[in-house]
This record gives sequence, structure tokens and C-alpha cells, in this order.
Amino acid sequence: MHPYVELAKKAVEEYSINKKYLPKPKILPQEFQKRAGVFVCLKTFGNLRGCIGTIFPTKDNLYEEIIKNAISAATEDPRFEPIKIDELDKIEYSVDILSEPIRVKDYSELDHKKYGVIVQKGLRRGLLLPDIEGVNSVSEQVKIAKLKAGIAPDDNDVEIYKFTVQRYK
Repeated sequence: MHPYVELAKKAVEEYSINKKYLPKPKILPQEFQKRAGVFVCLKTFGNLRGCIGTIFPTKDNLYEEIIKNAISAATEDPRFEPIKIDELDKIEYSVDILSEPIRVKDYSELDHKKYGVIVQKGLRRGLLLPDIEGVNSVSEQVKIAKLKAGIAPDDNDVEIYKFTVQRYK
């Protein structure tokens, strides 16, 4: 198991059982020292059970960003009830580390398998990660991101950004 995934799992378990955040180690391993946006997704039996993340880093390092987003995915995703202790052994974790978003001018710059999208209009913003099961085209990916942002699917007066992820399972 990759150290990012292992950290997400330990963070959810510690919080679910003891209502505590994992302490930061005195010496933070190199791989956790950089800053980036992070999404943590939880699945049970292949079905989404929670997914929360940050587009841009909100913490000082990946260690803290992963812990925050893992616990949020387990307890604060509005689509699901919080994870229960008896579910912990059934959860599959994935951690996506996001690149800096880049604004695109045209759908031809997108690829739903390779890039995630951010759709923005004013203060409304919706994000969809790349390579999501059941999302089969760029137009479908953008439509879902618009709906997540509360933007009408036919509203084309939006800013669109793309980003890549490094996905760890």
C-alpha cells in the first residue's frame, strides 16, 4: 500500500475510533513535505462512499492535507452518512494529488481520461476528477462539473480549467 493511501486509512480509522487526528511526526518523510491539492475517495464494494478534496493546498504539507481530506471524506461528504466503525475493514482508499489547474479555451484541449476539469462561473465552482467510471466523454465530464457547481448544463459562459492527478490506491 502506498504511503499516501496508508496515511488516509490510518487517519480515518483513528478519527472514527478515537475522534483524534493523527499527530504529525517530528521528522516528516520527504514524500509528504510538498504542498498540493488532494482528493481522498472512499469506496465500499466498488461503490463511492465518500470523496472530498482541495483544488489548492490548504495545509503546510501533504501529510496534513491527506489527513484533513481523508477525515472529511469519511465524515462530511453531504451525499453520504458518516462512516461507521463496522465499515472500516471494507473501505478501499484512493488518494489523488492534483497538479496546478490550467485554463483551457476549447474542449479540444481536454481528455476525460487524462484530465480532471474545473468549471467556474463567478463564485460557483465544480470539479470532476479524471478517469471516472461511467463518464465516457469530455462533454459529459463538463456537464457533471457544471451541475456540481449549480451551473445550468447549457450555460457556456464559464471558465474551464484542466488538471492532472497522480492517483494512488
